[in-house]
Amino acid sequence: MAEFNVDAMIERFQARATAVKDRPLPPVAGSERQTFIEQAENDFTDYSLIANAAWAVEEGHLVLRIPLGKGDESQ
Repeated sequence: MAEFNVDAMIERFQARATAVKDRPLPPVAGSERQTFIEQAENDFTDYSLIANAAWAVEEGHLVLRIPLGKGDESQ
């Protein structure tokens, strides 16, 4: 197995967040359109959270610290 590069993983999540945000809507209508929009919003949120994470290795575990907004007092 190749060496795991956390910074490269985070960069991939940044690229995915950008791709989801810039993704055009397919020609769907009605509930399918709403489902697509909701999934795109969820994907963007998920990818953005990981993309903005700080990381560390603690006791053999990869730990991602994800800022949760202005109310995040842990930093």
